[in-house]
Amino acid sequence: MGENCAECNCSKTDEKLEDILKKYEHGDKSQLIQILNEVQNEYGYIPAHAQARVADHLEISRAEVYGVITFYSRFTLKPKGKYNIAVCLGTACFVKGSQSILDRLKERLKISGGETTEDGKFSIDEVRCVGACGLAPVFMVNDEVYGNATVKMVDEVLDKLEKEEM
Repeated sequence: MGENCAECNCSKTDEKLEDILKKYEHGDKSQLIQILNEVQNEYGYIPAHAQARVADHLEISRAEVYGVITFYSRFTLKPKGKYNIAVCLGTACFVKGSQSILDRLKERLKISGGETTEDGKFSIDEVRCVGACGLAPVFMVNDEVYGNATVKMVDEVLDKLEKEEM
């Protein structure tokens, strides 16, 4: 068995990552975004060991891989919680009170945007638009959209999720 990576406790000879890379031609950097999408779908984020391995496979620098990851908001370098909560701060949502929803989440979960609770259950993302302006203000938990949101609704959703975890 291989040595474990301190960052994510995975085996340094990560079979899942190797299976992803086998699908893509060695040295073809035009495939970078597709590979990063698959890596993120597999891990929930893009760990450092995967960035290094992708760079080696495509024969590009780690800086180039990192630059693409940080340029596109879809990619993340940190693990998300089991329940990733995204609060829309786009114009329609903001005008209708999404900041109070975000503030309540931060207060309840004791984390800021871009962070994950210590137990790994919840994370908060501040997003600019989820494409549901007619339902403003909006927040999402994973792929479920909550429209015409209120602070009370946030508390109800968090209570339900916390109860499910017991």
